[in-house]
Amino acid sequence: MATLFNADYQYFWAAFLALVLFFPVRRLIWILMVRRAEKGTKTDDAERQRLRNRAGVTAALLCLVFSVLYTATLFKVPS
Repeated sequence: MATLFNADYQYFWAAFLALVLFFPVRRLIWILMVRRAEKGTKTDDAERQRLRNRAGVTAALLCLVFSVLYTATLFKVPS
């Protein structure tokens, strides 16, 4: 088990961290986007789905970049 916690598995841990962070971050971004959209007018289901897809792309990029930088710092590997 100790062999999993070395620099050879950095990208495994980065992918795992990105996956774990993706769902709560997507939800948070989506809620903030829907609240901002509903301030002016009411949004329908199609608009909410579009905002959810957009939040998913944003969350995926954000979580992936964060997790790669975090594991690079954690394992002291130059990125």
